[in-house]
Amino acid sequence: MNDVARVARVSLGTVSNVLNKPEIVAERTRLRVQAAIDELGFVRNSAARSLAAGSSRTIGLVLTDVGNSLFVDIARGAESAAHENGHALLLANSDVDLQKQEGYLDIFDEARVAGIILAPLDAGLEGVDRVRRHGRHIVLVNYAGGRTDCCSVLVDEEHGGYLAARHLIDLGRQRLVFAGGPDNLHAVNDRRKGAMRAASETRGAVSLEVIMGRSLNSPEGRRIAGDLASRGRSRMPDGIIAPSDQLAAGIIHELTGTYGLRVPQDIAVIGYDNNQFATEGAIPMSTIGQPGREMGRVATKLLLEEVSQGGQHVHRNLMLEPTLFARASTLGR
Repeated sequence: MNDVARVARVSLGTVSNVLNKPEIVAERTRLRVQAAIDELGFVRNSAARSLAAGSSRTIGLVLTDVGNSLFVDIARGAESAAHENGHALLLANSDVDLQKQEGYLDIFDEARVAGIILAPLDAGLEGVDRVRRHGRHIVLVNYAGGRTDCCSVLVDEEHGGYLAARHLIDLGRQRLVFAGGPDNLHAVNDRRKGAMRAASETRGAVSLEVIMGRSLNSPEGRRIAGDLASRGRSRMPDGIIAPSDQLAAGIIHELTGTYGLRVPQDIAVIGYDNNQFATEGAIPMSTIGQPGREMGRVATKLLLEEVSQGGQHVHRNLMLEPTLFARASTLGR
């Protein structure tokens, strides 16, 4: 800033005003200072500025997987709320990698961001403790590991599984399969519990078989569909609940393309997440959607509330509701 002041032949205070309160600087002076800034390639040190001011106008957001449109929606909601409140959003993708997640937490911590929104992996949350010890505010979204010592925004996954199973039951399906997903993922387990609860309410009129899998992707869905088809049509389910849209897409592709079965006439299939491609296939997919944008907006508001209130802030754990989107894979054309 001293260099800018020297080249523009103004005081250091004038340079500061051009950067922070340009409306109070005469236009001719402001243009001269801006020309000096451009000539010197000056970029303000936001980290130093935050240290001097005692606050930052930047929020860090660490997402699990930007390949999943749920997390893209969370980012859009968070960015919108941050912008409305005069903050910028820095986005990081852990790509389902715990080391990356921990590394990004440290990067945002070192950058002295105002706070961090974290969509964590189903793993230990030691990084949360680490950055909070440094005075960094943090809000958890989509998974909280049972923590109550920081704010969180979650979706009722068990109710989502219940809605999926109830939808098939209400359509008259009686032999259901909950297909796929690792049993060490909290979301998969909660969705399965909800589906089991819906089946149990029928008092034996509807059966529900659980088939756990290795992942939530399309190849795993094709593998599960192949295993089911190998039983023969008489032992096939008439309804499948997949805990992800990618799984459901693989199941539908294999059942219809390889085995010539009709969806939903022979087997109705419902997914989970309401990913963008759910409506783009030859058979638009029924699914359970999560309010990603609302999750991001609410998480940002909670974070900024904590930043402004400091020690007076009371942590809250908010639970949002999922939504059923019924389409051709269960309803027909």
